[in-house]
Amino acid sequence: MSALRNYLNKVKPNFEEGGKLHAFRSLFDGFETFLYVPNDTAKTGVHIHDAIDSKRIMSMVVIALMPAMLFGMYNVGYQNALAAGTLASTSFCEMFIFGFLAVLPKILVSYIVGLGIEFAWAQWKGEEIQEGFLVSGILIPLIVPVNCPLWILAVAVAFAVIIGKEIFGGTGMNIFNPALLCRAFLFFAYPTKMSGDQVWVANESIFGFGNTLPDGFTMATPLGQVGAGTEVTASLNDMILGFIPGSIGETSVIAIALGAILLLWTGIASWKTMLSVFVGGGLMACCFESLGMTSITWYEHLVLGGFCFGAVFMATDPVTSCRTECGKWIYGFIIGAMAVIIRVMNPGYPEGMMLAILLMNMFAPTIDHFVVERNISKRQKRIKN
Repeated sequence: MSALRNYLNKVKPNFEEGGKLHAFRSLFDGFETFLYVPNDTAKTGVHIHDAIDSKRIMSMVVIALMPAMLFGMYNVGYQNALAAGTLASTSFCEMFIFGFLAVLPKILVSYIVGLGIEFAWAQWKGEEIQEGFLVSGILIPLIVPVNCPLWILAVAVAFAVIIGKEIFGGTGMNIFNPALLCRAFLFFAYPTKMSGDQVWVANESIFGFGNTLPDGFTMATPLGQVGAGTEVTASLNDMILGFIPGSIGETSVIAIALGAILLLWTGIASWKTMLSVFVGGGLMACCFESLGMTSITWYEHLVLGGFCFGAVFMATDPVTSCRTECGKWIYGFIIGAMAVIIRVMNPGYPEGMMLAILLMNMFAPTIDHFVVERNISKRQKRIKN
């Protein structure tokens, strides 16, 4: 590593002001700060120094996403073998390699398009390259169906980065979660590629791995079966383990829980937001179950679809969620309740987590404002008394 550090120090003057490669300063700075902690120090004012910066926080979130991503790759191969009736004769490695080959292009497209726009935007504006897409780039492939075409994914990523992030000022300034904005764009612009019963199972072999399924093969998700009014065929055990059709990284509750433990242990995610999402969703699901308005139990609502994934990785986004401690409880509770309301009240859209989080992204600053104003009012009353 010292050789790499010495080499970067040697070529760095070429990218600084007056250097022959000054036009690519943003690109060099982004690469250097990704590898090493910046060596710059504050010249004026009082600052609190911490051992972790935003790039390290983003890296930790990516690590927390690894269990969901790896299981998602395996589940892609598992669902393909299950649909083809070759589950007994297909090995674990064959299913994982098939899923890896199916998911990898989506990850590459997400990062190439998103980071390409980030680099070009930073170079155009003469600013540093922001690190926010490090997480969004891996989140986006995990919240789409395996059969989502790559060109559609590329268009959606470009929309999310430009419209959902850069026009607001970049990382830390955006109102909406970019990954969810990408999914919303896909859902409303290309609904047949994001919903229905033909998008959840990979239907073609890749380099000799997997099976080519017959034309017209369909398989609905458990929430899709609920929306269609049919009986849910998946067991609770499969729902928790993740052996069900669904978006690539959203099926396994256990894999998501491993990521949640890491985020909570490192203090990156708020346990208040995370817990309140489940409390709000659970109470609302109980209400609908007692009224006979839903065909599945309240706890099945919490383990199906993107509920767990959204509660752990989306609702806790520090940029687009509430910052005040009281606001986190309100914010999470309404997300959980709203997700279940959308599921039950709108059979045509059985997954409500995306819309619930995007809706509360819009109201998070308002919630924080009223919480702060309430605290100010209480303190002023104490002073008067």
